[in-house]
Amino acid sequence: MSGGEFHVHGAHEHEVEHHAQHGPGLGQSVAIFTAILSTVGAIVSYQGGATQNEAMLFKNEAVLKKAQASDQWNFYQSKSNKGHLMELAADMAPADKQAHYQKLIEKYENDKKEIKLKAEALEAESAKANEESEHIMHPHHRLAQAMTLIQISIALASITVLTRKKWLFALAAIAASGGLVLWGAALFA
Repeated sequence: MSGGEFHVHGAHEHEVEHHAQHGPGLGQSVAIFTAILSTVGAIVSYQGGATQNEAMLFKNEAVLKKAQASDQWNFYQSKSNKGHLMELAADMAPADKQAHYQKLIEKYENDKKEIKLKAEALEAESAKANEESEHIMHPHHRLAQAMTLIQISIALASITVLTRKKWLFALAAIAASGGLVLWGAALFA
């Protein structure tokens, strides 16, 4: 300040006075907007990764159960082959040995029934895990779309600061709104 009639403002004082009279400028609004969107984007990205990982775990479980079922079916085939060999042996064996082979044939038939039940149960578990994986992946696609719109919105907001075109900021807000709607749809799906 100087004496008398003149009052000299510094650049900082002028800026503070301008903000007091006119509110925050476009740059500050865009900065707050992008900071909020970056935070939301981080949450959406985390949720997308988490759903993808969970879906992969179920998919791995489905593959494991399918492999175990395949092992059981191979075991079933092995018992079936042994049963056929015992039938052949019974046909070729003398009458006093045929009863022994008939018992073995019955044993293999009973073994096959148990093995078949295990294989079918494992196939059902595989199908269930596969369905669960597909169910969990459904929101992932919406989360990925939401994240894309949020990233587009941040890019448009950045261009707004450079060009000072407020219509770009409005477009950024529309893209952000679309991203938020998709995020909500993914959460409540």
